[in-house]
Amino acid sequence: MGEITTLCYIERDGQYLMLHRVKKKEDINAGKWIGLGGHILPGESPDDCVVREVLEESGLRLTSYRIRGIITFCQEGREAEYMFLYTADGFEGVLTECDEGDLSWVWKEQVFKLPLWEGDKIFLRLLLEDGDFFSLKLCYRGDLLEGAVLNGKSLDSFRITL
Repeated sequence: MGEITTLCYIERDGQYLMLHRVKKKEDINAGKWIGLGGHILPGESPDDCVVREVLEESGLRLTSYRIRGIITFCQEGREAEYMFLYTADGFEGVLTECDEGDLSWVWKEQVFKLPLWEGDKIFLRLLLEDGDFFSLKLCYRGDLLEGAVLNGKSLDSFRITL
């Protein structure tokens, strides 16, 4: 079946809370900046998972969030990963240290200048456009994005910059 995960971009005053993955050993995301999230545990819904993971990684309890899309990751030599993508605009609590990396509030327009997965630039652009729910398939060979399919249509040009 593959892995099932969640990822959340928490929004505050034109910024996203980003996690710079620099603390875990054997981390496929090492050195990259991503949102908060992780693996769905047995019996959890994607909503349960995203709330739990955000709390574990940041100390923040989500009070307002919504699912924005489903991302399918294909990577040579690995099982597929199915990721439920969220944004959140409400939370409570105090930001704590994360054992997986460094947390930082980053202006949305600056996010694209950070070391990101190429495919993340596609779904981050879709989040900024605040459009409809979407399905995105991203195919990688190592760190190289080799293909992207959005809502069943191949994206010819998937190198997105701001």
